[in-house]
Amino acid sequence: MTFQRARSEEQREIRRRAILDTAAAMLDEMPVAEVSLNELSRRAGLAKSALLRYFDSREAVLLELLDYFLQTWLTELPDELAAGIDASLPAEQRAGRLAEVLSRSLAARPVLCDLFGAQGGVLEHNVTLEVALRHKRSSLDALATMTGLVHRHVPELGDGAQTFCLHALILAGALSAYCPPPAAVLAVYEADPSLAALGVDLGEALRLGLDAALLGTLPRTT
Repeated sequence: MTFQRARSEEQREIRRRAILDTAAAMLDEMPVAEVSLNELSRRAGLAKSALLRYFDSREAVLLELLDYFLQTWLTELPDELAAGIDASLPAEQRAGRLAEVLSRSLAARPVLCDLFGAQGGVLEHNVTLEVALRHKRSSLDALATMTGLVHRHVPELGDGAQTFCLHALILAGALSAYCPPPAAVLAVYEADPSLAALGVDLGEALRLGLDAALLGTLPRTT
């Protein structure tokens, strides 16, 4: 498609939404690292200079998508937690169920995890103060929402719930860099199956990491 220049705030918002939708579609096809401003502008039907009137950079587009995908996930998470955690269980068992639900839920959203993985090292490095402030404020609101959900099901975590939630999202981003492995690494595992022990399953690795973090955060009982 080819856009005419927007003349009103409503038209500008339509253009911005179309750019975000285009970038989201690209993330269904390729990792964050391969999303380029040139290809995004081509697919959106805009000259790169025109696209930059709506977003300061490629990173600004992707940060806004990260905020959107995170908020969307957090609207779906309460039902997943309620279905997966029995409130009558002891604290350690509820923590184990929490780790299972969170790991399964995040692993089912590889684009969100990929964006988390790129957040600190890439996406926050080429944005204006305004974009960074908006993103961090949105992130803090999302962290508070997630913390409230986790605390609701495992109140024994106390003040440690927020730290756990922050580390859970960072861990999801870090592990996503290894999942799935590139074609060359898959070929190595096929050629020498003994090396497959180095492979990482995102859901299982997340479950183990979150389970350990939760057990370490829960107060000790004597």
